[in-house]
Amino acid sequence: MICEKNLADKEEAYVIDTRESVESPALSLIVPTYNESQNIAELVNKVEALLSCLSFEIIIVDDNSPDGTGKIAHVLNHKHGNIKIFTRSGKLGLSSAVVHGFENADSDVIAVIDADMQHPPTILPKMYEKISEGYDLVVASRYIDGGRIENWNFLRKLVSRGANMLAHLFLPSSRRMKDVMSGCFMIRRRVIKIKDLNPIGFKILLEIMAKCKAQRIVEVPYTFTNRRNGKSNLSLREISNFFVHLCKLALSPMYS
Repeated sequence: MICEKNLADKEEAYVIDTRESVESPALSLIVPTYNESQNIAELVNKVEALLSCLSFEIIIVDDNSPDGTGKIAHVLNHKHGNIKIFTRSGKLGLSSAVVHGFENADSDVIAVIDADMQHPPTILPKMYEKISEGYDLVVASRYIDGGRIENWNFLRKLVSRGANMLAHLFLPSSRRMKDVMSGCFMIRRRVIKIKDLNPIGFKILLEIMAKCKAQRIVEVPYTFTNRRNGKSNLSLREISNFFVHLCKLALSPMYS
């Protein structure tokens, strides 16, 4: 059953009605956070509205944000009741936060989305529909027909495209998708080798593509926009981490 919702900002989206008496949720949504106090409430409230017909949990993994993100998350859980909050000792990185979420998810279907609203929550029902069709991995993509990027300068576009090209060149398994740098995806738990994951930086999907057993993969187009609040994760250090990570994966014959 498809449910339609009209959100406060007049966005219209659909969700799949799978409410039934089950012990575990149909979906676990991992949200890694660091200093996202200006964004986390908007994200959570939109997700709650969009997935209101679905049994799901939100897993917020916060790196001890000094701006009070964790406290806001606890307030949101008092309101909605389906949020797990894990506060780590410090800024340990986005990818390791996602792995922490994997380890604490109760669903057989797990999704990852950034807290900064650069990934529109309206894409989640579309991704879940693809998972329901039997796909193992669904990736939100900027680089397939219908996908695009708004308000990026030439340098940032060059870095993103270049990273994808390098991944495709040195890691053949990544050639199965056009946007291996995406930070928004949905995957079946059974295809993740959680114990084998040892990601560097914030491009967790690259690691998953090298090590997971996904047979059926599909990309769903979306529009990527600049974050409205806070600072971007992209930095020279993260670019360096990407190259180190890619080289380690490329030099491991079992993952190439």
